[in-house]
Amino acid sequence: MSYSKATDIAYVRFSAPDLGVMEAFLLDFGMARAARQDNALYMKGIDGAPFAHATERGDPGFAGLAFELENNAALDSLAAATAKPVEDISEPGGGRMVRLTDPDGFRVDAVVRPHTTPAKPRSRAALNDGRSQPRLNAVSRVPGGPAQVMRLGHAVLMVKDYRASQQWYAQHFGLLISDEVEPEPGVALAAFLRCDRGDIPVDHHTLSLAGVGVSKYNHAAFEVVDFDSLMAGHSHLKSKSYRAEWGVGRHILGSQIFDYWQDPWGHTVEHWTDGDLMNAAYGSRKAPLSDLLAVQWGPNAPPSMGGA
Repeated sequence: MSYSKATDIAYVRFSAPDLGVMEAFLLDFGMARAARQDNALYMKGIDGAPFAHATERGDPGFAGLAFELENNAALDSLAAATAKPVEDISEPGGGRMVRLTDPDGFRVDAVVRPHTTPAKPRSRAALNDGRSQPRLNAVSRVPGGPAQVMRLGHAVLMVKDYRASQQWYAQHFGLLISDEVEPEPGVALAAFLRCDRGDIPVDHHTLSLAGVGVSKYNHAAFEVVDFDSLMAGHSHLKSKSYRAEWGVGRHILGSQIFDYWQDPWGHTVEHWTDGDLMNAAYGSRKAPLSDLLAVQWGPNAPPSMGGA
């Protein structure tokens, strides 16, 4: 039995020396400002969460992540099981939290936060394809500019000991294995973990762990409204001369259409759309190492993402 069950990932934290430069990038990436303080920046999508990306002023680096819990009772249960205090959240949106540290030293917050009503995604014209042609006497025009980020979808961490980390996240947040990557039968190296919400469908993975012997941030992934939004965002970021890292392509594990970029300090962030959804009944699968970074279509993974 786990101490609590996460319902989703909440936010990722970074530090950077120039909050203005970070905000300019994230606006071009498709987020909106939630709040700006002297030493902290908070950015959000359109899903109603108070913020999805936090940056504190300081040396460049990854500073942690957080998971949403269903209610205060779940948070209190986690606090009791871990002997950690429940704190009031002083950041945008308020709420309550328990602050934890995972086996690799990453800060992991468990939060219960109020959400506002989600904003409506940009509308789009009906799609004509080889199966049906519902758009008649109407043209399709895709808005230019940044992608429209809906929400934070997942984070990927490199860890010293995959099994120790996987068991810690299962114990503390009830995360289930969707696909476990085995270089050879019976030897697990990595996994894609999802939330356990029973019959409610969730993303194929909310957290991914890869046991490579070091503790390191890999990337954070933000869902955009649709494929056209992703491609418009790709063109916009390219026009601003930001550093493209990998994409556009479609993953095998999770099936997302992806597009990876680097922020001004080299932190990798991903746009994605059209990922797989599973509920608890899906269970778990085994995947070969060749599937970990392979694509259904698109370019091969670069060395910076672990390819080649």
